[in-house]
Amino acid sequence: MSITLSRAAALASSLLLAAGAALLGAGQAAAAQADFGYVALGDSYSSGVGAGNYDGASGDCKRTTRAYPALWAAAHSPQTFSFAACSGARTGDVLSGQLAPLNSGTDLVSITIGGNDAGFADVMTTCVLQSESTCVGRVNQAKAYVDSTLPGQLDQVYNAIHSRAPGAHVVVLGYPRFYKLNGNCVTGLTEGERGAINGASDYLNAAIAKRAADHGFTFAPVASTFTGHEICSGDAWLHSLNWLNIGESYHPTAAGQSGGYLPAFTSKA
Repeated sequence: MSITLSRAAALASSLLLAAGAALLGAGQAAAAQADFGYVALGDSYSSGVGAGNYDGASGDCKRTTRAYPALWAAAHSPQTFSFAACSGARTGDVLSGQLAPLNSGTDLVSITIGGNDAGFADVMTTCVLQSESTCVGRVNQAKAYVDSTLPGQLDQVYNAIHSRAPGAHVVVLGYPRFYKLNGNCVTGLTEGERGAINGASDYLNAAIAKRAADHGFTFAPVASTFTGHEICSGDAWLHSLNWLNIGESYHPTAAGQSGGYLPAFTSKA
């Protein structure tokens, strides 16, 4: 009888220990989830220009709850979410004004950067207002900048992110192609100009992806998620040229943020 009772006591003790371990594990998991910190950096493609419903407190940065970082945060409820992305940002702006929220406790970082450094706005202005040959020449000038100067600028940003948040998982997102070629719409651009602009986007994305990989970061392309939703597709998730709101031209709509950028980011986060 004493042996049986001893065995029963041992079994009960084992069960209690197992239950305690399970509860401890669940508690640790909950604590890990509760301590999760996410920081969103970058330019207008991350702040959400084009999606509307801008937060007045963000001023000219034009951040919105319709942007993919805010949508991801709403769906995953990180304990801390710092939304630092700002319209018009270049690599130098990220270095000087967006890195403060990063620290050793940051778990996830997202960023789109490089398009403004490469002269995106000037390329589009040149192509809309001038000849096809001038447009192609300006595109080639931007590609030369991507080869010669942008990699070093991206290195500075990526090094700074890693230095401030060494344990973070960093997702670098790309840019969409703007046009569906042979599409049926009026844009004021020739087919050759549209093709050159799409090619420049691919060229920029390839350079960004390489620098991200060299720093151990994850690149999230968005060209595939926007396929079928380019300008001239009939179901565009990008604004075409809008003379009444130039700033939103060539930026994702709310559908582009939720249907194009959000799934690309979520798959890599």
